Formats: sequence, structure tokens, C-alpha cells
Amino acid sequence: MPLVIRQATEGAPGGDNEDLLYRHGSVLGVFDGVSQAPGADTGCVHGVVWYVNRLSQHLNDALEGRPNDNLSEALATAIERVRGDHGGQCDLDNPGTPAASICLVRPTQGRLEYLLLCDCILVVDDGSTASVLLDQRFERAIAAIRDENLASPMPFDSAEHAAKLQAVNRRKQLLTNTPDGYWIAAASPEAARHAITGDLDIGPSHVRSVALLTDGAARIVDPFALISWRELMDLLAHHGPEALIHAVRVAEQRDIGGSKHPRFKKHDDATAIFCSFQEIP
Repeated sequence: MPLVIRQATEGAPGGDNEDLLYRHGSVLGVFDGVSQAPGADTGCVHGVVWYVNRLSQHLNDALEGRPNDNLSEALATAIERVRGDHGGQCDLDNPGTPAASICLVRPTQGRLEYLLLCDCILVVDDGSTASVLLDQRFERAIAAIRDENLASPMPFDSAEHAAKLQAVNRRKQLLTNTPDGYWIAAASPEAARHAITGDLDIGPSHVRSVALLTDGAARIVDPFALISWRELMDLLAHHGPEALIHAVRVAEQRDIGGSKHPRFKKHDDATAIFCSFQEIP
């Protein structure tokens, strides 16, 4: 296990926190629930917070019941079990059904197993370079949607912006859990089997520390470009995830209209875990 684990999560000001910090045994993770525009048809009587909590609880059970399963199979089992929790009340084929982006890691015997699904991020530090691992399929799938809709920013609290968000969500839903789009934890366990997975060596010349981030915490680097990934890892190591989230909030407030840093949300839920496999000087 890491020698140091620091973690923090904070909901966007004025809203529920749809992110979730995950820790069970040696497995650590961040979940980023997908927000829906007000009035959107999800086909589900449950909310996003309910979904991420149920998914995390079933992931606990899956890891305990079959500890030798890889992370993608454990996640697939958890997704399948959440289907049963809907109790036949919901249309689980609706593309707006509750969903979550996920990053998981599991250190075992000098190796670090990881899983990435959708837009959560894993930053890996070998002591000199901070490398970013992410699921690039999501960015590729929505690049055109993002470019078209962020070219002319509108006031976040305007009716025009709300209508734009609904249109963006409908277009994204057409790409959700499709081979030509992107994969995300929702109602189909098949999505977990399409996760980006791998393992890395832990050690002084390999993985010395990692950061698991939801996109709300990572926005200080991308898209705000206010610090580098190297600086983000140093901030986490010496000041902790709370300091990172505070920096994000300051940056959001300084660009409250979104003119300098175009984005779909004024604020976003932000969650970060920092793990070091060596003592921090």
C-alpha cells in the first residue's frame, strides 16, 4: 500500500456532490457522476448520487467475493448488480440513465493495476516526469461538440445556456456506450470490459506517486492551463488535495462568466486522491 494517502472531495457550490471518493482494501478510486440538465429524460426514478453510491457498494461486494478478479471484471459485476437495484422501475435502455466516469488503482506486490473509464484522469509521477493516463475515446468523441458549443460562450445562468446544455447532452447520449463513441459506467456491464486498463511497476525509477482526479479537479491544468501536471503533483504532495480544489475554486471565481476559460459549467464537483509510494521530503 502507499505510504501516504491524501484525499478530498467537494461539490460544486450550490449543488449536490455527484463525485465519490472510493477506498476498499487496497483499491482506491474516484467516481464522477454525470450531471443531467434540469428536466432531462433519464428514464430513471433514481438520481446520480444514488447511482454512484450503489455502484461503490456493489464494487465493495464484488472485490470481497472474488478478490482475484481484475478491476474491469469487478466493475462489470458491480454494474450488473446495480441493474437489479432499479427494481424494474426504470428504463435502463434510456441513454440518459444515471452514469459515472471512474478511475481505480490497486497496488499489489510491486505493481499498480489501474482502470480508466470516460473522463477521470490518472497522473503518474516517476520523480522527474508527471505523465497523464486517460481514456482518450471520450475526448475524441465529443471534440466536435465541444468546439461548436464553446466557440460562443453564453452566461451560465441564462436560458440560452440551459438550452445549449440540453442539446449537448442529447448529442453526447447518442455516443454513449457505443463502439464509435465512448464507454462509461451506466446500466450495461459491457462498458466495464471496454475500460482502459493496465499495470505499472512501483519503484524509485517507475511509479513513485499517483493522483486520481475527476475532471473538475483536473481543470486547473486542462482546460485552464494555470499550472502544469508536474506542478499539480507537487501541490498535492506538499499541500494536499484540499489546496488543489481551493485553487480550482479561485480560478473559477476569477473567470465567473467563462470568457477566459470557456466551459459548460461555471463550477464542477472536484475530487482528488494523492498516493505516494515513498516518504515525501
